[in-house]
Amino acid sequence: MADFPYLYPYSRMDAKSMHEERKWWDSFYQNVECARNIEKAINLFFDENTEQLKPGCAETVLEKWGFKRTRFVLANTLAQEAPQYACQFGQENQDWCKTVYVPPDGKSNHYFVVDRGIMLTDAFIAQTREAYQALELFGPEHCNSGALDYEGKVLVLSPDTLRESCWSASNMLWYGEGGFGCSPTASGRAVYATCLGDGEQARWNRSDFIGVLKEEFLPDWAREKLEEIQAPKQDGPSMGGMTQI
Repeated sequence: MADFPYLYPYSRMDAKSMHEERKWWDSFYQNVECARNIEKAINLFFDENTEQLKPGCAETVLEKWGFKRTRFVLANTLAQEAPQYACQFGQENQDWCKTVYVPPDGKSNHYFVVDRGIMLTDAFIAQTREAYQALELFGPEHCNSGALDYEGKVLVLSPDTLRESCWSASNMLWYGEGGFGCSPTASGRAVYATCLGDGEQARWNRSDFIGVLKEEFLPDWAREKLEEIQAPKQDGPSMGGMTQI
């Protein structure tokens, strides 16, 4: 999977305060272009005989813009719809789009709304959602709920944190080693972790993770790697319930 232009996640006001307004503008123009490309793709793949959207429509847009921006534009489209129209989209599509936060930027948000009618836009969202699900990435539904301690747990790194070229299940699972960010009540954010896919060690912020993976979703390959990581900590004599290394 290729890398795509950076999607700026903050509002224009935030960008001004951080002296990053140029980044906001660059991303904004790309959002607008992405929305127009979605409209063109819908026109191209519309079947006049069945009045349905032909398969493969979303793929043409995803190849150019990737999932992050395409999903951002689609989420913005639903967010800008009047409630009486937004509720006419498929429930699964609504739920999927609501997981993406689009900062309110006044009239600017209206410029990257997809304007091709509810039925066809809904069909495009469904194709995009199904393509995303085919990647078999981990999500909130695979994690335990609540404010949990991350130390000694298998953590799920958010896809939003990773470049799309790195999107894979093996790059999303990390073992929490320590750091103040492991505690849900600590003021620190740092979480030091080891990737179960390739053994890379890195520092992340607590907010970079979706949460703690549920035991039933731990793949066999990850379980084997986890045992390797934990093995040295089990060799020494135990003192007061703690392993001495």
